[in-house]
Amino acid sequence: MHFISDEFYSIEKINDLIVSGVEIGVSEASQNKVTECAAYLSRKLASGNEVIYGINTGFGSLCNTVINNEQLEALQINLVRSHACGAGAIIPDEISKRILLLKAIALSKGHSGVHLETINRILWLYNNDVIPVIYELGSLGASGDLAPLAHMSLALIGEGEVRFQGEIRSTSDVLQELGVQPIHLHAKEGLALLNGTQFMAAYLSYGVFEGLSIFNNANNVASLTVDVLFGITSPFKANVNKLRNQKGQMEVAQVILDRLKDSQLMQQQKQHVQDPYSLRCIPQVHGASKDTLDFCKKTIENEINAVTDNPTIFPETDEIISAGNFHGQPLALALDYLAIALAELGSISERRTYKLISGERDLPPFLVKNPGLHSGLMIAQYSCASMVSQNKQLCTPASVDTIDSSNGQEDHVSMGANAATKCHKVIGNVKNIIGIELLSAAQAMEFRRPLQASGANEALLMSYRKVVPLIEDDRVLANDILKSKTFLFQ
Repeated sequence: MHFISDEFYSIEKINDLIVSGVEIGVSEASQNKVTECAAYLSRKLASGNEVIYGINTGFGSLCNTVINNEQLEALQINLVRSHACGAGAIIPDEISKRILLLKAIALSKGHSGVHLETINRILWLYNNDVIPVIYELGSLGASGDLAPLAHMSLALIGEGEVRFQGEIRSTSDVLQELGVQPIHLHAKEGLALLNGTQFMAAYLSYGVFEGLSIFNNANNVASLTVDVLFGITSPFKANVNKLRNQKGQMEVAQVILDRLKDSQLMQQQKQHVQDPYSLRCIPQVHGASKDTLDFCKKTIENEINAVTDNPTIFPETDEIISAGNFHGQPLALALDYLAIALAELGSISERRTYKLISGERDLPPFLVKNPGLHSGLMIAQYSCASMVSQNKQLCTPASVDTIDSSNGQEDHVSMGANAATKCHKVIGNVKNIIGIELLSAAQAMEFRRPLQASGANEALLMSYRKVVPLIEDDRVLANDILKSKTFLFQ
């Protein structure tokens, strides 16, 4: 069992917790902080001397409407119900589960005023795979991810829907079946649950983790393409790349050079003086995407370990501060940046696929033995082009947009949730695009036999051929594209 504590949570740690299926609890130290903060807030309210936003007032532009103590719990329930305004598709369970975990980590910091029971119920949902139904659309990415987190919170009070054992069902029915009672929300708890950036953060933590996998696979597949196209290795030498002084570029150049070591293909007499940019500039393009991934990784790891609800409570200094930690701008910018960086990996990959099928460098058109009778990989490149084009559309930044809400009280928002869902679609497309490059490069290699590629690339080909056989005659390639993507991104 893993106990949430003050340790630093990296995206790798978050992913390991989710993949391992280990049960999650709250450490004793964190329990003490949570309990102390909740007790402090109760004393403050009992004194009756202060008006505190969202705790004994209305929300948003209703911040000046004071609520009496007898109605504080009803206020929190009403908040959750009224904010559950999600629309569109249901988000993937893997994202919903991240939301639960990230929300529990944030609330366990002891600055939100929630009761331990509330965090434990979030973790009960997580541990038992009772996944709240959360919708893709509805968050503005400021004041937190209000609508998505409201749908998450409905599950705590026995309302809304959950996915349990593969079926979408009424939360109340599932809780009754499992012998569990809904919890009661105390003062401030509804606001603590809804304020926060966990929808955006879940998508960004997933996106960066998957993005690093995409980056590594893009390098591996690109090295095979360089190999099979009799590429020139000098652009990958350390001396020329060091002169640029870009960290990602130098890293990628070394990876490609290492993967091409001892290739018989590389030793063939070249009929060309230069390679096209899609080969020659792999370090510059892939490296820039890696630098972006590093920036996004730092941003999301700061966020995972942050407190982002409002108001923020400091028992040790006797302060309750209404500020703006829920504003998603850092994540919105990172999500847009990440989408662009990953789309570029897909864009340059498609250009390499085009070179492979174009009938150049002594390869047959469309990489098939009898072009004309057979179309080979012609239309696979069309699919690549389609996804690259869609990615360009999806990479229009969401973070530059804002629309007034709550009668102008919330007059600048991040639109980070839209950036998140767009980025998620880009990730799926890029995985397919790189899978198609691998399909094409592996097919091209068959026309280079009996020459051998590098040891690293031959190992890649050997594993790949166990999953996707050589294309002798035209067949349904959708199956091969799916297998190729799955092979790279299991």
